[in-house]
Amino acid sequence: MPEMAETGTFAPQLGRQREAFPSIVIGSGTITPQGSFAEAQSQYMNLDSQSIELLHEKLVASNMGVVAHYYMDVELQGTLQALQSDPYNYGAVHIADSLAMGDAAVKMCRDHGVTSIACLGVDFMAESVAAIMEKGGYGHVPVYRATAREIGCSLAESAERPQYRAWLEKAAASTNPLHVVYINTSLETKAVSSFTIPTITCTSSNVVNTMLQASSQIDDLNIFYGPDTYMGNNIVTMFNSIISSWDDDKIATLHPAHDRASLKRLRDSINVFPNGNCVVHHMFGDQVVQTVRDHYDDAYVTAHLEVPGEMFEIAMEKSLEGKGAVGSTSNILDFITEKVSEAVEQGSKGEGQRLRFILGTEAGMVTSIVRSVQNILVKHGRRDIEAEIIFPVAAEAVTPVEGDADIAVVPGVPAGEGCSTAGGCATCPFMKMNDLDALMDVADIVIDSEEGANTKTALMLRDYLPPQRLKGKYLGGVKATELGVEPIMHMRSFMLNNILSDDLVQKITQNSINQNPQVTRTNYDNLLKNKSKQVQPSVATNIRSLRDGTDIQQNSNVLS
Repeated sequence: MPEMAETGTFAPQLGRQREAFPSIVIGSGTITPQGSFAEAQSQYMNLDSQSIELLHEKLVASNMGVVAHYYMDVELQGTLQALQSDPYNYGAVHIADSLAMGDAAVKMCRDHGVTSIACLGVDFMAESVAAIMEKGGYGHVPVYRATAREIGCSLAESAERPQYRAWLEKAAASTNPLHVVYINTSLETKAVSSFTIPTITCTSSNVVNTMLQASSQIDDLNIFYGPDTYMGNNIVTMFNSIISSWDDDKIATLHPAHDRASLKRLRDSINVFPNGNCVVHHMFGDQVVQTVRDHYDDAYVTAHLEVPGEMFEIAMEKSLEGKGAVGSTSNILDFITEKVSEAVEQGSKGEGQRLRFILGTEAGMVTSIVRSVQNILVKHGRRDIEAEIIFPVAAEAVTPVEGDADIAVVPGVPAGEGCSTAGGCATCPFMKMNDLDALMDVADIVIDSEEGANTKTALMLRDYLPPQRLKGKYLGGVKATELGVEPIMHMRSFMLNNILSDDLVQKITQNSINQNPQVTRTNYDNLLKNKSKQVQPSVATNIRSLRDGTDIQQNSNVLS
């Protein structure tokens, strides 16, 4: 990575805006942080060559592959990116979104023969990676997390509460119901969902296409989207914008089977779970949006589908003008890369141009953005073009304090967390439980265990495995892990063929999920207490059995 340095060019816009939000200015060979939060993000972009070499040695010795989410901290991402390049060219490293992590792990096992995978993310990601590897024939290859501690996720946990299960049970009674569940949920949530209601997984990249295609294939469809409330509401907002501003011909470019009338029917069929959000994207609320409008009218605005409606709306407005992007982390990265490429191709050398981008998602993405932008600028020899990545961190940001029971937070953002007393963080505190030292420690434990150092070392690795709450459990006579992977396979089929599978369509139209009409909210409490052998338990009963390992009933048609 290049050394940090003041660019000394193209500074006329900075004055008032510099005080509003911190930013990182990316040039050809330069990175200039502006503000304490930006300094915290950029301090590890000057990588330690010894750390890179040491990690390489450990990964080779342990024969370990690494899959990491875009939201890893800057030091860890930068080091992993360095391993992908000369002189190391370590093929068993991949940084991606949550879906691609599982595919990358399978490829590492197949093409590089790795004997273990380190999954750098939150627990449900490690769980999903392990499940996808098992489905791909590599279930014998262990997946390790970066820490023995639990790595939670506020969004995923919102789908594991009784409120979500009750919402699903009610949804299942609808005509032609389809549960579109966000990929960023646990395997347990996906399994219980599959058992309750026809379910397909989605990502922030394909959720809109999933809904468009489903509604084109199935009449009188009722879509139930969860658990991310912001994303669900933003999708409805997006459809409203398209309906009000596009004609039928333009809507047909979105999906050939749709026009304004059909899009209205789709919009009206969407039911959004009301109480789920990500602690990171919750940050981008009213105050942040007002500052964007007041100080950054000239900037491109990007927003992840998970951000609050106010931030999404301004990015949506900009996107309709070609000056913004809404979607996934990959969509945001592609948009920034595209705009920088356009500037390089269209502008004459020496003109001097700074492109400004509001980054409406987790700040850890900046590592991949820096790499992509600088690759373009260096390749074309454009030292006269810069990209400024602006972090919309609220003014009341605070920093967690560890090891002090009396002081939970302190003002300011020197540690780079950017958490707000109003709720939300600019960087994910759960993702940041993965760091470079933790990855090296896991590699050391694997090496020691393979060398037979001691039994204790081998036992330690058990604590690094993903959650295994579904292991040995069944729902409706089917392995719970199989049910958990089923929505992902439905999504894979859709992504491959651009239509919903016949199996999923049949389940929707015939509502052929393993439901028992005797299970109602009126006898719900009795089921929990009595565990009747005649009446199939509700989802809440099943989930309780799944977690405590008890055998609810004797027959094979229930979770056990």
